[in-house]
Amino acid sequence: MLERAKEMIYYTADEHYGHSNIIRHCNRPFDNVEEMNAALIANHNAKVKNDDDLTIHGGDFAWYKKEDDVINQLQLLRGKHILIRGNHDYWMPKFLPSHGQYREIMEHTYNKRQLVVIFHYAMRVWNKSHYNSWNLYGHSHGTLPPVGKQHDIGVDNNNFAPVSYDEIEAIMTTRDNNAGYLPR
Repeated sequence: MLERAKEMIYYTADEHYGHSNIIRHCNRPFDNVEEMNAALIANHNAKVKNDDDLTIHGGDFAWYKKEDDVINQLQLLRGKHILIRGNHDYWMPKFLPSHGQYREIMEHTYNKRQLVVIFHYAMRVWNKSHYNSWNLYGHSHGTLPPVGKQHDIGVDNNNFAPVSYDEIEAIMTTRDNNAGYLPR
C-alpha cells in the first residue's frame, strides 16, 4: 500500500530512452534521440521535484543493452522509481533487480481508498474493476481510447511528462464507470 505523506506519486510509460526509431514511429517532435532524451529528462525533473517522490514507469523505459546505460538514465531522473516491464524491456530481468525495483504488473491502494492497477497493456477487466478501480497503461502511445476508469500514462499521451496521482484522479472523475460496476 502506498500512502501519501510528503512524497507524491507519478506515473509514466513508453519513454523509450535511447530509441531513435520511436521518434519517427510515433511522430515525436524531436530531431534526434539526444534531443528526445534531454526533453524527457527535463520534463520529468520539472514535475518530480522531490527526491522522495515516486515515479512508476509503466513499461518500455529504455532501448539500452548495457546495464550502465539504464542505471545512468535512472540517475538523471529525480525521485525513486519502480519499473514495470514492457515489451521492449527484455533487458530488465537480467540486471535490474540488483539496482532497483521492477515488476510485471503493479497494484497499489492510494490513501487507503483507491486501487490503482498499472500494467504495460490496457486491460478489459482488472482487479476490482467492478468497484471502479483504475487501470493505468502504456504501449499504445496515445492511440487506444480508454474504457471506463482507464488512462494511457504514456509520454505520447501526456505532453512527454509524468502524470501525478492528483492529475489522474481529476481525469478519472470525467470517465464513465467500468463495465459491470457494482456500487458499494
